[in-house]
Amino acid sequence: MQISIIVPLFNEEESLPELTAWINRVMVANNLTYEVILVDDGSKDNSWKVVEKLAAENNALKGIKFRRNYGKSAALNVGFKEAQGEVVITMDADLQDSPDEVPELYRMITVEGFDIVSGWKQKRFDPITKTIPTKLYNWATRAMTGIQLNDFNCGLKAYKNEVVKSVEVYGEMHRYIPVLAKRAGFSKIGEKIVQHQSRKYGTTKFGMERFLFGFLDLLSVTFMTKFAKRPMHLFGGLGVLSFFAGFCITLYLTIAKFAFEQFRMTERPIFYLGLLAIVVGVQLFLAGFLAELVSRSAADRNDYLIARTTRNFTL
Repeated sequence: MQISIIVPLFNEEESLPELTAWINRVMVANNLTYEVILVDDGSKDNSWKVVEKLAAENNALKGIKFRRNYGKSAALNVGFKEAQGEVVITMDADLQDSPDEVPELYRMITVEGFDIVSGWKQKRFDPITKTIPTKLYNWATRAMTGIQLNDFNCGLKAYKNEVVKSVEVYGEMHRYIPVLAKRAGFSKIGEKIVQHQSRKYGTTKFGMERFLFGFLDLLSVTFMTKFAKRPMHLFGGLGVLSFFAGFCITLYLTIAKFAFEQFRMTERPIFYLGLLAIVVGVQLFLAGFLAELVSRSAADRNDYLIARTTRNFTL
């Protein structure tokens, strides 16, 4: 199979028939073998009934339904596990991503040899409440990760199959798959300007809380990228600096007390600052030591309860 298209969805019953028909037209016109994995992230509308109907009509369509809403990263993680295509493409279900981009994304992976190709919605049709936070988020991500992509949050991306099998996606980490992939050794990351369309059905699922959680996950992924295999370098380094500062303060007070003037140590506020620095230094060092001993990955991090699948899907 040449292409696996993974489509996470939540309350998108109106857009699914049009999206899947569009994908099929593009795949047939370009003579590409494909599968579409529709992951229903606990929709409250009739999305799953639509998925079942579409899968019954087209064997290339496969559906997975979560028992509750876990989030986009969970949907992608499950889709990645099941993807069989040589190239894996992700896109949103709201018709804002164009399936017409798929053949060129496929060519850039298979011919030009990219590990990842990320879409760039250079001209967006989103409300300003979404575009401004997105610009800030992209700037911060470039600065903290060193990966020069203009649109980390674009849902339209293409990956070599081995890339998606090598990364773990959870929380809001779907935004940082290029960062996780680079950490795993897939460093050839490209970008393609893609067409962006205004939402045709339903309402946006974007909220300010997702921007906040995304930023917190940026801090998390930055830490994991730099220190996951060596947490002592961070905690131990900070601990040594703090302990050294506290030691210097107490050394200065000791010399001053006996060489220049007589005073009680506890009368000087700086004494307590030095004592605090020493205690904090010891604690940070111990935290780094413990972090080296504790596994950073929970065994059940990506266990999701799947309610149903379509008949042509075998988990």
